[in-house]
Amino acid sequence: MNRQIRRLGVVLVAVYVVLFAQLNVVQVLRADDYRDNPANTRQIQRDFSRERGLIVSADERVVAETVDVTNAGGFARERRYPLGELMAPVTGYFSFLYGASGVEDTYNAELVGSTFGQQVAGWRDLFTDRPTVGDVRLSVDAGLQEVASQALGDREGSVVVLDPRTGEILTLWSNPSYDPNLLSTVDLGASQVAWDALVDAPGNPLLTKAYQERYFPGSTFKLVTAGAGIRQGTVTATEPVYPVEAAWVPPLTEVPITNFGGSACGGNLVEILRVSCNTAFSRMGVETVGPDGMVAGAEAFGFNASAPIDLPNPAQSVFPTEFTRDLPKLAQASIGQNDVVATPLQMALVAGGIGNGGIMMTPTVVREITDRGGGVVRREEPRPWLTPLDPAGNQILRDAMIDVATRGTASVLATNGVEVGGKTGTAQLGFGEPERQHTWIVAFAGPPGEAHLALAVVVLNQEGGDATGSSIAGPIARTVLDAALALPPRAGR
Repeated sequence: MNRQIRRLGVVLVAVYVVLFAQLNVVQVLRADDYRDNPANTRQIQRDFSRERGLIVSADERVVAETVDVTNAGGFARERRYPLGELMAPVTGYFSFLYGASGVEDTYNAELVGSTFGQQVAGWRDLFTDRPTVGDVRLSVDAGLQEVASQALGDREGSVVVLDPRTGEILTLWSNPSYDPNLLSTVDLGASQVAWDALVDAPGNPLLTKAYQERYFPGSTFKLVTAGAGIRQGTVTATEPVYPVEAAWVPPLTEVPITNFGGSACGGNLVEILRVSCNTAFSRMGVETVGPDGMVAGAEAFGFNASAPIDLPNPAQSVFPTEFTRDLPKLAQASIGQNDVVATPLQMALVAGGIGNGGIMMTPTVVREITDRGGGVVRREEPRPWLTPLDPAGNQILRDAMIDVATRGTASVLATNGVEVGGKTGTAQLGFGEPERQHTWIVAFAGPPGEAHLALAVVVLNQEGGDATGSSIAGPIARTVLDAALALPPRAGR
């Protein structure tokens, strides 16, 4: 009898061990797989209906909140976006059917209070009614976002403004945008109709142009070409001096590189940047810097990598790396054409890095996470990303950009009492009729010797040969820059 009892005990223990192991496999090892399985909507519905923290702009406007709903097909709560499409490029959406994007995606764990630190802190609140959710506080200013939206108007494009000292993004506007309320609604039929319409809409409104789409940067890329030469030691403020010419034929081709409007230009770095001289910068890329130096220089400025922004799925800005027996391609790439593409965020970071002594900071849209008691759960600390130029080399390029904004193609940005450096760009889109181009401007601004702001503006698919970065993107940038300079100081800035 005792032997049978022992055997039964051993069997029961073995069964218990197996069940315990399987339970841990299901609940721990395979938890992510089960949770992410498209057939499993229970986790999504639970998260969709649970309490969720606020998203608040830098100027203290609620841009995302959770509200109670009734008679909503089993849902207890719904996510709402009081400013609609204005902040959608930053907040993203939180949808039962389509998941999350933007800040709602990146900071989902903090918003629902499921991080380890929030869970530990939650034990202290067991006897209070205070939820453990986190409120996300942005560096993005809703008022400045509105200025950017109005300045760009109904034109397709993007405006990015950031603080180059910290990497904090103050404006991240893209047009077209969309209303995230249409996707977050608990009316799932309406949500699906809205999604289908947005997917088919012209201009890809669900993709934030500021950091998820990329375009020919045109002459704004000449900053990178100049930086590559300075970094290599083959370009200074005074040398080389490029010939004054209206056209230059690169090696291995008979097709010339020409200047805007058929003009003739040349000279040293300061002179050719001021007038944005195509022939000289093409020569610089091919003859002065060379293929290897151009690739190394572009990558030092962040090309062929994704900017480490705290938002999901940033696009990678690209500079081609294969120029074997293709120097004509290098000539075009050196002036931001051919296969060179960049996000507006990338070009704002380039301008900001030059303004900031040669240090490109990690871009962020979130300043801090707070609990409902006002305590700071986490604060995003400034972190350097890249240092493409040493201080001495960077000063050469910084001074040249200031000259462009003082008496060159970016003079539309000149502001009394503020030191501004800029660069315009006009990227041709083929040679059809009518002529079309992307128009750009990038800049930094601040007190003398400092840069407190950096920006990039791109206006897409502009028609007419007189549509340039100076005439189209320039006035938009000036309006936004004036508004940004007038912002009141805030904690963390």
